[in-house]
Amino acid sequence: MELPSLPALPLTVTDQMGRRVAVPFPPQRIVSLVPSQTELLFDLGLGARVVGVTKFCIHPAEARTSAVVIGGTKNFDFEKIAELKPDLIIGNKEENYQAGIEQLAATYPVWLSDISTLPEALDMIRRVGFIAGAKEGGEALAAEINASFAALAAPAVEVVPVAYFIWKKPYMVAASGTFIDDMLHRAGLSNSFSALQRYPEVTAEQLAAAAPQRIFLSSEPYPFGDKHVAEFQEMCPGATVEIVDGELFSWYGSRLRQSAAYFSRLR
Repeated sequence: MELPSLPALPLTVTDQMGRRVAVPFPPQRIVSLVPSQTELLFDLGLGARVVGVTKFCIHPAEARTSAVVIGGTKNFDFEKIAELKPDLIIGNKEENYQAGIEQLAATYPVWLSDISTLPEALDMIRRVGFIAGAKEGGEALAAEINASFAALAAPAVEVVPVAYFIWKKPYMVAASGTFIDDMLHRAGLSNSFSALQRYPEVTAEQLAAAAPQRIFLSSEPYPFGDKHVAEFQEMCPGATVEIVDGELFSWYGSRLRQSAAYFSRLR
């Protein structure tokens, strides 16, 4: 005889914004508003509980077919979310938009991450594992990622200045206070735009004045490709211009398992 499912018990937790959130434990109907956190939930074995994802949640491949697509990270379809009856929504301060989050939080438990460093990413992984009912998996994953970065030896050569571009029209770079900036430093590189904050627009003249030795064109969010390399090479003839895997620099969930090895190969 099949036993009836037990009702979820209330659990009050604090998110990375310092907000207190009451979550049914363990949650059974999770909506994820952030691609890297969607992948994390699946890698923690919780994919069956993920009922809603964004159109940008491309990993794993089945995420957008096994769950309902509820819009983008900055334009939620509130009617679709309501139909899903989520008992937990997981978002992020930077990737989502405040008005949408506030509207959701008026009705549902919304847990937000706020990440600009590796320790904050590891904290998120542990906390999401805990509140979603996969505490041991979250702890093990965070420990694995932490160990991989700890084993990333310091570069044998002088630290190289890098300009990391995330967008074109206008040109935008990742500067100080970003997760990408923290990843660059952990890769043994320095940020040519460390004097600026967040994701500033820069001109060709500013790039030439910064004189980076290397220019990284990220594969996302703007899909830089080989055709753009010559354009940047002309602006900064003395630099080495290359396309890099943006997911391994900016996805702060379980994909970080691959980042340290990738950074080692980039040197």
